[in-house]
Amino acid sequence: MSSSSGTSATPYPIKTIVVLVQENRSFDHMLGWMKSLNREIDGVTGLESNQVSTFDPNSNRVYFGDQSGFEEPDPGHTVEDVYEQVFGEPWSESSAANKLSPRMKGFAQNSAKQKKGSTAETVMNGYKPDLLPVYKELVKEFAVCDRWFASVPGPTQPNRLYVHSATSHGLTTQDTKKLIGGLPQKTIFDSLDENGFSFGIYYQYPPSTLFFRNLRKLKYIDNFHQFDLKFKKQCKEGKLPNYVVIEQRYFDLLSLPANDDHPSHDVAEGQKFVKEVYEALRASPQWNEMLFVIIYDEHGGFYDHVPTPVDGVPSPDDIAGPEPFKFQFDRLGVRVPTIIISPWIEAGKGMMNIYV
Repeated sequence: MSSSSGTSATPYPIKTIVVLVQENRSFDHMLGWMKSLNREIDGVTGLESNQVSTFDPNSNRVYFGDQSGFEEPDPGHTVEDVYEQVFGEPWSESSAANKLSPRMKGFAQNSAKQKKGSTAETVMNGYKPDLLPVYKELVKEFAVCDRWFASVPGPTQPNRLYVHSATSHGLTTQDTKKLIGGLPQKTIFDSLDENGFSFGIYYQYPPSTLFFRNLRKLKYIDNFHQFDLKFKKQCKEGKLPNYVVIEQRYFDLLSLPANDDHPSHDVAEGQKFVKEVYEALRASPQWNEMLFVIIYDEHGGFYDHVPTPVDGVPSPDDIAGPEPFKFQFDRLGVRVPTIIISPWIEAGKGMMNIYV
């Protein structure tokens, strides 16, 4: 990426990167069946399965299906839940002491334990491509990353902190007190500012980026923009900054439904929002210098068949998580959907193996 006043040091003149982080869906759940559009995508075949009990070989086996629709229950995705989903047995101090292999066999078992009507079938289904029409077209025209894993095997905010600062500063839960108090680490926004690059945060709901203490500084007040007032206007005028973060509606607001894809929010609203953002970017005079990244913060408890990395993952700052798990940040979370969009991506290639 080149600065707004400099020249590109690469053969690809990307001057603006746009990042949209959606919520709580796994790769297989959202993009697994896109394999029917491109056989190179490491998606699903329908032969993937989990038993309802990993301890009972005679328990019911649930095969991965294509019947996802409106997902009312919110599957488990705490550190404890994800441990069971990935390793196939509940977390305990003794099990954590033994380095287990990520078998991805505990999703149905964990889901069957959840309250709020969650069942094994809830997490063992994905969307048919036609139910995600915007993603269907983007997958055909641009690049899918099928090795993008959540940074933390846990819930939303620790993963969103990683997106912008490469660490959660030891956070593994939705610790309201720490979030409101502000996390102290350096962010990509600070680095951009120090090196002469511009950035902007375009929000529909009070932005989660304000959980970073540094972004509350008065000098950054003009870097925050109401999405509905400024985003399309600046796209049309060719005035988007070098680095753009879009923050959607995380909650229903009166007659405006949430569009972040977090269960039980309707993914149709998320598709409308992605389309709105993409079309504004595509029509911008900056389009030929742009990279648009759609990712998800974490998997939300939904099944994925690709083993999460557990070896060679370095802790970013050697800060351990709180009791009782004392997580060392030495393994990643479950694979999440990622689509990379740019005019510099050849149409029809459709696949990128990127480990994150």
